[in-house]
Amino acid sequence: MTMWMVRAARDGSLFQPFIDGGFVAIGWSRMGDLGQFESQKALVAELRKQYPGERAGWYANSGGMLWRFSREMQAGDGVVTYDRTRRVYAVGKLQGDYSSDSSFESGYPNVRRVEWKAVDVSRDALATATKNALGSALTLFQLPEMAEADVWRAAKGEQVEPTEDQEGDDEEEKLLLKDLELRSIEFIKDRIVGLDWEEMQSLIAGVLRAMGYKTRISARGPDRGADIVASRDGFGFENPRVVVEVKHRTEQIGASGIRSFVGGRHVDDKCLYVSTGGFSKEAKYEADRANILVTLLDLDELAKTLVENYETLDGETRRLVPLRRIYWPEG
Repeated sequence: MTMWMVRAARDGSLFQPFIDGGFVAIGWSRMGDLGQFESQKALVAELRKQYPGERAGWYANSGGMLWRFSREMQAGDGVVTYDRTRRVYAVGKLQGDYSSDSSFESGYPNVRRVEWKAVDVSRDALATATKNALGSALTLFQLPEMAEADVWRAAKGEQVEPTEDQEGDDEEEKLLLKDLELRSIEFIKDRIVGLDWEEMQSLIAGVLRAMGYKTRISARGPDRGADIVASRDGFGFENPRVVVEVKHRTEQIGASGIRSFVGGRHVDDKCLYVSTGGFSKEAKYEADRANILVTLLDLDELAKTLVENYETLDGETRRLVPLRRIYWPEG
């Protein structure tokens, strides 16, 4: 059996009306009867007319949810919704076809009738993997088979062996945290890659300032490069003086690039080469054998360094890559 999560509004305020009325509903009230659209493409086209100015991804996501709600959900499918205040789920089965009816709840005219089987399934009764699957912020989505089976088990009041379940939950939480960390770094890298040349120079200089240096960005050279000089005093008189080369491109830096950068540097200089395209094996070897200290910073390491120093970044640098802190239970 297929099972769908339908959010009871963003704040969960429609949970009790859903239960009392025997239905689930979603908004997008300007769209009229969703049954009028012969294809998802036509539905998205109307979304663009009725809700202008949204991001491209919003139209694709919203169109997909509206199409699934009106066409893909079927009588007999499972459905679940959530009361955030009491931390309980209601579980039921869809009855009949989609309908457009604003009499159920103002602003939520797209309706599916539901026969509720259980209305007080505690979140604590579910496995961690199921909680994660149910945690999506989307208004409507289909649950994976594993989560669906677990929800029906909990709805029937069936228990899981506590010891094994707890051990599995602990491991699942660790995997979820690792997955979240990896995903966040990739999204941060996406934002960094999206910066233009001048913004990238400013980002590197801002990170160095957060690490206690004062920075100067030199005038743009013929190769569109702009070296950064960082030092404790701001003039480079006081050691260490960090000389930075930044390449914001997709191609890897080769050994010749490292030799060109290092050549002519003062013996006391510390060299930092930043390349969003990464470095070849030969470039890394060249940096290791240089007679002065050379540190190579690729996109992955840049993202991690940004996160590590984000709390001490100035406001101007934060605006280049805005980040939000996420807390995770420790244990």
